[in-house]
Amino acid sequence: MGFMTLFILTGAVAVAAALGLLFARNAVYAALFLVLNMFALAVLYLALGAPFIAMVQITVYAGAIMVLFLFVIMLLGAEQLKEDGGPIAWQRPLALLLGLALLGELAYFVFAAATGQTRLLPPPEDFGTPHAVGQTLFQQYLLPFEVTSVLLLVAMVGAIVLVMNGKRAAQAQAEPEAEGS
Repeated sequence: MGFMTLFILTGAVAVAAALGLLFARNAVYAALFLVLNMFALAVLYLALGAPFIAMVQITVYAGAIMVLFLFVIMLLGAEQLKEDGGPIAWQRPLALLLGLALLGELAYFVFAAATGQTRLLPPPEDFGTPHAVGQTLFQQYLLPFEVTSVLLLVAMVGAIVLVMNGKRAAQAQAEPEAEGS
């Protein structure tokens, strides 16, 4: 199987999984479509010669983060998505506009590549290796990396506080009802 055939098949799987994610009525199914999309991206990374990035894609994103997403979806009981228009009715036209802009950019890039107006440089020899990723992450992007870790810690503590406050309020509401019975 040639590289182009592999790329087209894997790209088709990634696009189909993304469409499944967008149109799924059940949040658990949407999360599982996202996992499939991440696996397809990992195959594309492997095909492009970046095995470390492909394994990080599978272990970190498709593994740990998606398990966390599924846990939160099931914990909150938000499996079924409601379709009432409501306060997010403006999102569909915006999503359509952004999708058309992305399609226009893609058409421009394909046209420019086909006519030879753009040249793609080959990646460096150590592209995608653990050493190169670590050097870039901890030299060039150290501050954003640390800010992201603090932000995730604050979000986790905030979620715990919200859950604990909700449990306390539910217990306080249940106690007077139990005494009145």
